[in-house]
Parts: sequence; structure tokens; C-alpha cells
Amino acid sequence: MAVQGTVAAGFEGVREEFAGFLAEEENAPGAQLVVYRGGERVVDLWSEGVGAESLVGVFSSTKGAAYLVAALLVQDGLLELDRTVASYWPEFAAEGKGGVTLRELLAHRAGVIGLDAGFTPEELADDRAIAARLAGQRPFWQPGRFFGYHALVIGALVGEVVFRATGRTLRAWYEERVRAPYGLDLWLGLPESEEPRVLSTLPMLPTPAQAAEMEAGAWSPYSMGGIAFNEHAPGHVELYEFPNSRAVRAGGQASAGGIGSARGLAGMYAAAAFGLAGEKPLLEADTAAEFARVHSEGRDLVGGMASTLGLGFQSYGHRFPSLGAGAFGHSGAAGSLGLADPRQGFAYGYTRRRCAYPGGAAPENERLLRSVVRALR
Repeated sequence: MAVQGTVAAGFEGVREEFAGFLAEEENAPGAQLVVYRGGERVVDLWSEGVGAESLVGVFSSTKGAAYLVAALLVQDGLLELDRTVASYWPEFAAEGKGGVTLRELLAHRAGVIGLDAGFTPEELADDRAIAARLAGQRPFWQPGRFFGYHALVIGALVGEVVFRATGRTLRAWYEERVRAPYGLDLWLGLPESEEPRVLSTLPMLPTPAQAAEMEAGAWSPYSMGGIAFNEHAPGHVELYEFPNSRAVRAGGQASAGGIGSARGLAGMYAAAAFGLAGEKPLLEADTAAEFARVHSEGRDLVGGMASTLGLGFQSYGHRFPSLGAGAFGHSGAAGSLGLADPRQGFAYGYTRRRCAYPGGAAPENERLLRSVVRALR
């Protein structure tokens, strides 16, 4: 599969690694890869099946935008991490959730992973509707004691705190403070005019061995994992289809409904950690360090696997050995990944059109990141 785009001098090995992965994988996805060294774009690559300007669903990589807004509002003094969620949003106190702090919510410790009855597809496209339904939901574990991935709802929960505290939606703050100033192709709420650039997400094509492994490890729709991914709800839609809905793309659902490109993902993290276009970084060093600092570590009650989370952001100094301590970002179900590594001075964005096995950051990200770090050194 042909690779197009450019790399700066010294980053030729990144292009070779990208091309090598695409040549090896059967049914290789259309993929995009972008890297910033500080505020300078040094890698900008894409393969057949996508274009330089193509937009795709980034699934849970969307969460990085929501957490960046929260971090900016904490930095501005409009939100306080150790204040209770209910002090901003009184209805949230129902069913024993009154003591949950914003810090605990961001660290996926609130226990409000979904609804007993599930959400309709229309509700899942609307963060305000999600929040209204969740306010009265009892938590699925003692808040603060454990953690579990709030897969489809964390953006709505954080967004409702933002709205109650400031009178403005998370989407409006993101557009004003992050996306528009830098012209980023990472959208919470895609305008109709941008629709011709969107490529639909394609389902995973597992090998027979992978399919058997998936079947053996499949959880019940009524397990915590099933509830967190709304699999128990009537009319449940397969996850890969989620951003293929115009209602989701238009609504700007902040947990998994973002639409963007590798340029958009990498650019957001470069703006956050290093600054773009001659501007200072969006996040002060202390803010970035606090949000990247590990707050939840161990077995995730939803996914059942080991996980390491900061304040919302996934902490990647543990996940990828080539990264520095304090690297932070978020991955998405189709295999996308966006992150910043402040210690090594780079931001990274990767998207792919076909869902990857086994989900989350696609396996090729590890080798691509190693090639980036080699180039930097």
C-alpha cells in the first residue's frame, strides 16, 4: 500500500516503519500519522484509502478534547478538582453520589458507567440527555473505592459539570479555546459543510484465531463491560457504527463522537503541551503534570484488565516503554491514538479507518512510537 506525505530530515525511519506496517497487514486500513516536534510538524503521512484531508471517527480519542477543556478550566480557576460534582450539579447527589469529587469523576472512580435500562441511540448522541438520565442512576460500585472505564458517558458527565459551572457547553469551550484558534481538524460537532470529507469506519476483520479469542473472552451484555458499552440496551448498535451516524457527528458527543484526522489529534496535543503558531502552550507545566499524574492504577472493573489513568487522560509512560514519564493522551476503538510526551518534546496523532484488533490503541502504535523516539534521539 502506497504511502504519501512528507517527513523532516531525520524522520525517514518513521516513514519506513509506517510503510512496513501497511505492507505486512492483510486488509491494511487507510491510516494517517502525524508527529510534532515541539510546535513543528515533522511527520505528515497517509496511506491509500484515506487522503491528507480525510476525516474519520476517532472514538474515545475524543475524550482527550474533553479532558483538555477540563484542565483549562481548572487552570483558569473556574473548576476545582476537589470540589464535589454535586456542588456544581445538585441532581447528581442522588443514590449516594453526593461525595464524588470532580477529581474522582475524571479518574473514572464515580461508578456511573451507564444506565440499568440502557440508552436509546438518540440519547447516546446527546450529552445533555445522557447526563440527565445518569443524575439519578445508582453507582455500580462504591464511589472512590475502585475505578472503571466510563466508556460512553464520561464526556457527558464532565460536560454537565462544565455547563453548570460556567453556563457554557464543553463543546463551546473546546471550539473557542482549542479547535478554532489553531484550525484543528478535530471536531466536537461536525458542520454539515465538512461532511464530504468524512470516511465511514469499517468493521474489524479478525483472523480465525482472533475471532475465537474474542468469542472466548466475550462479556455478557449485562456485565459491567456490557452496560458501559450499552450492549444491554434494546436497539444496541455495534460500536464501529457509532461515528457513522450523522446525529453523532453533528452532536459532538464528547466521549466517543469526535471526528478528525491525525493532523487534528497531533495538533491538539502539540498546542496543549508545546504551543503552536508562536503561541504559548495551552497548559501550564503544573497543570499538564497534574492531569497526567497517575490517579487510578490496577484492574479496571469494566474492562477487567490492568489500566493506568491520570485525570481522564490515559497515562502512557506505563503503556508504551519508549515514552517518557508523564506522557498523556487517549486512544480510540478503531485504533486511533493522540498523545503528548512533554519530556521528550513531541506530540503524536494516528488514525485508521478499519477497527483494529484487539481494540484501543492499535498494536502498530507501539512500533511507530519507537521509530519516532529513535528519530528524536
